[in-house]
Amino acid sequence: MSHDDQYLNFMDLFNSYGGNDTTDPNYVVTGTVQICSKDEVNKFGAAFIPMFYYSNFILSFLGNGLVLFIIYKYEKLSTVTNIFLLNLVLSNLLFASSLPFWATYHLSEWIFGMTLCKLVSSAYFIGFYSSILFLTLMTFDRYLAVVHAVAAAKSRKKAYAIAASVAVWCISIVASVKELVLQNVQQNPLNGLVCKESGYTKSTMDHWRLVTYYQQFLVFFVLPLFMVMYCYISITVRIMSTRMKEKCRAIKLIFIIIFTFFACWTPYNIVILLRAINISSEGEKSCSDAESLDYALYVTRNIAYLYCCISPVFYTFVGKKFQSHFRRLLAKRIPCLKRHMSLSSQSTRTTSQRTPHSAYEY
Repeated sequence: MSHDDQYLNFMDLFNSYGGNDTTDPNYVVTGTVQICSKDEVNKFGAAFIPMFYYSNFILSFLGNGLVLFIIYKYEKLSTVTNIFLLNLVLSNLLFASSLPFWATYHLSEWIFGMTLCKLVSSAYFIGFYSSILFLTLMTFDRYLAVVHAVAAAKSRKKAYAIAASVAVWCISIVASVKELVLQNVQQNPLNGLVCKESGYTKSTMDHWRLVTYYQQFLVFFVLPLFMVMYCYISITVRIMSTRMKEKCRAIKLIFIIIFTFFACWTPYNIVILLRAINISSEGEKSCSDAESLDYALYVTRNIAYLYCCISPVFYTFVGKKFQSHFRRLLAKRIPCLKRHMSLSSQSTRTTSQRTPHSAYEY
């Protein structure tokens, strides 16, 4: 839609109210207001986001669903690791369940009503935040099990895992409460029905956006990143001091986990920080800068969301125990692989008899 068409739509909307001056003088601002057209950004989002959201939704339900099935089929929820893993899978599935709604929204308009606008927005952020926190919690638990194995053996009980999981869910819900309050459905003359934060003055909305951005950057990125790096560096030092025969494999896996976490989350959170600085800055804001940040947000946000889909791979299928469960599952479904699986498991048992058990067993 051209600028002329946008202007005509605005005049139609203005005239529909009788053209009367009903402006509250408290909100009148003197000076030039720059209106940035986001036509190209919106077109890019409409073309790019639905495909990525649907892909993330499918990948997440396949990966997390498979992990959930293996936990149900072969594991018990009596261990701390499995309790944390189950909660991580549930948080990923909660987050992924919101993606088809947003994909449909970007294709047309919000067609699901006010209630779902609030609930889907809340589920989106609760799942997103809790996924990050459970990944961090699992890393910390692994650190306790390896670096402080003797002391952790007494404290790493089922009650500890349940209490920690409840705390994570409570923190995530509290951090997402504003979505229930601020998200509303409105009729937009250019885009139809929109589900967005609205209902308050611009200054109030900017204030809450800043709260969201800094909360995301500090609480759900900087703190987890430092904790993950500290825990895995400590684990690496501990492994280096042992006589583990598979030392190189464990260290390589640690490097992959840290690198992937950093690569997926850092670009998105840098863009979040830049948007917060842009809102906070005084003076005239450049349309080109705002547009660049919008493009960057679309791309980096989806890279970060992709981590919610691939995280089960690192925390389960790189582990020997889950690899064994997966092979057993395949052997039942594909009979021709059964003989090969049995030979492989015999070889694994022989190797495990020769290799001492390690607390960092994957």
